[in-house]
Amino acid sequence: QVRLFESGGGLVQAGNSVRLSCVVSGRTINRDAMGWFRQTSRKEREFVAAISWSGSTTYYADSVKGRFTISRDNAKNTMYLQVNSLRPTDAAVYYCATSAKFASVTGVTATRPVNYDYWGQGTQVTVSS
Repeated sequence: QVRLFESGGGLVQAGNSVRLSCVVSGRTINRDAMGWFRQTSRKEREFVAAISWSGSTTYYADSVKGRFTISRDNAKNTMYLQVNSLRPTDAAVYYCATSAKFASVTGVTATRPVNYDYWGQGTQVTVSS
């Protein structure tokens, strides 16, 4: 059974940083594109960032470009999201996902949840101002 487990969320002051991790078990991710999404109670799940199987290609939502960095360590079956300069609008539950369909995703393909096959349960990031 494939499981994704996010960690690293919590209460963070605006302007500070947090690093989210996503550990995958039950599947080797070294051929999978992976992504991060986020969701609040008032919005649909929103694309944040995606990374190709090798880590050589990344793609970001405009709202996080320059502040968030996605990375991965295939040897550890783990993906990361470094979140800097946190804003109150970044507060959400952050989900990681892996795609069995694509090795690399950019553009519209990256932003569609349907293109990812396995999801974690999410980690809450709360931002205090």
